[in-house]
Amino acid sequence: MAYLNIEEIDTGVRALAQAYPSDTTLIDLPQRSVEGRNIRALSLGADDATERPTLVLVGGLHAREWVPPDALLYLAADLLEARDNGTGLSYGDCAFSHEVIGRICRTIRLVVLPCANPDGRHFSQTQEALWRKNRSFNDGAGHTCRGVDLNRNFDVAWDFKRKFADGFVSASDDPCHPSVYVGRAPASEPETQNVVWLLDENPETRWYIDVHSAIPSVFHGWGLDENQSDTPEMHFLNPAFDGARGASGDSYGEFIEAADAHELDRLARVMATEIERVHGDRYDVSQAFTLYATSGASDDYAYSRHLQQENLGKILGFTMECGHEFQPDFETAIRVMEEVAAAILAFADDVSQLADATG
Repeated sequence: MAYLNIEEIDTGVRALAQAYPSDTTLIDLPQRSVEGRNIRALSLGADDATERPTLVLVGGLHAREWVPPDALLYLAADLLEARDNGTGLSYGDCAFSHEVIGRICRTIRLVVLPCANPDGRHFSQTQEALWRKNRSFNDGAGHTCRGVDLNRNFDVAWDFKRKFADGFVSASDDPCHPSVYVGRAPASEPETQNVVWLLDENPETRWYIDVHSAIPSVFHGWGLDENQSDTPEMHFLNPAFDGARGASGDSYGEFIEAADAHELDRLARVMATEIERVHGDRYDVSQAFTLYATSGASDDYAYSRHLQQENLGKILGFTMECGHEFQPDFETAIRVMEEVAAAILAFADDVSQLADATG
């Protein structure tokens, strides 16, 4: 076996929708990629599932991270097959009974976007293995450069030169930067717009997991600065604190409700605990800021939406950094995929129990 290419991923998504028509909905995302490719997601849940609390899963924002798209597609296939056959699922040394699978499928809805950046993945798999960005054309420095870091392109503190202290954020406005160019505007990229659309079109979304590699860790918000729950006015929407964020150990901290901070940490630990049960690998759990300050990241964007627009529901955002390499040999990759699947099913089991209890 080998990693899936972009045609195989797209075929796989469409094949699952065809094989399980009563349990899935194929989602044709509105924006084609920069190079004109269709991008598709899959909703897992019966026709009456539209009002159920929803977990959105995204993979492949960064092209060189080959494991996450395969992991999400295989998870969707495993979950649908187990539901259809009335069986459980096991990964390494952890298992989920058919009762757990049934409750997950009955009480919550999963929306799976395995590969958000097909152009970048294709370029990484065929020409430049460590390519990270999409394939946009950028005019800068007197010549044309390619690519925007999609995980710096979301509309949350995107204007990093204004929002962050100088030199304290992993972002660049240089169109020729090899890794973290933020783009010409927030959500300027069609691939970013598709993720935003998924959240807009699924107003029952309560949880968002962006799967990356390879650290290994489970991160939760904020990535903007250290969390604090004592000073509500100290937040990214307040211009009084522009230029203050990004440095650790100073007087600025990004406000988050204490209950949200607790639940983010708790659910992240649910995932990390299950990962260790699979093959014994230990993933760290921490606030995303402990890695480095970020602007325009998708997990922060997901959580920020209810703060930027009062009519939107709250979404708890996470980033799972799986494995230890961007492109491990495929035998190792399978073990990492099992960790991803187990972590997400443990997460889904946890939140489905709450959804089941509250009706």
